Amino acid sequence: MDKLTHINQQGDAHMVDVSDKKITTREATAMAIVSMKQSTLELILSSSNTKGDVLVIARIAGIYAAKKCWDLIPLCHPLMLSKIMVELTPNEKNATIEIKTLVKLDGKTGVEMEALTAASVTALTIYDMCKSVDRFIKIGEIQLLEKKGGKSGHWKLENV
Repeated sequence: MDKLTHINQQGDAHMVDVSDKKITTREATAMAIVSMKQSTLELILSSSNTKGDVLVIARIAGIYAAKKCWDLIPLCHPLMLSKIMVELTPNEKNATIEIKTLVKLDGKTGVEMEALTAASVTALTIYDMCKSVDRFIKIGEIQLLEKKGGKSGHWKLENV
C-alpha cells in the first residue's frame, strides 16, 4: 500500500468508500502500557481509590471508546462491532498495567482504529483516576499488535 487512502486525487481528505468491499470477519488487537509509582499500583490493586475501582472503570471506558471511535476520529466509519475485549494485566515488579484490546466484526472495513482507541482511552482513564496521587504516570507503547481479515489479510507485529 503506497498511498494514503483518506486523501483523494485532489489532495482533499475524505472518508473511504467501502460500499464495493466484501463483508469478511475482521479482528484487531492493540496494546498500551501505563507506568506509575509502586504505591499507585498498590492503591489500584487494593481497590482503595476514592473514585472507585480503577480497573473496572478503565475496562468499561475502553469498551465504550471502541464503540464510539467513529465519533472521535473524523474519517472512521460507524461500525456494528461484534466483540470488544479489554484485558488489564498489572505487573507489580515493574509498577505497570499492560492493556490489551481485541475488537472484532463481520464487515467491510477493519477495526484497527477501534482497538487502538480502546487501548488509548483505557490508559487515559487509569491516568484520570490516579492523577491525584501520582503525577508521574506515563502512558506508552500504544500500538497495533495484530490484524486479521480484509483484502490485506493477516498482519502481526513480530516478537509479540
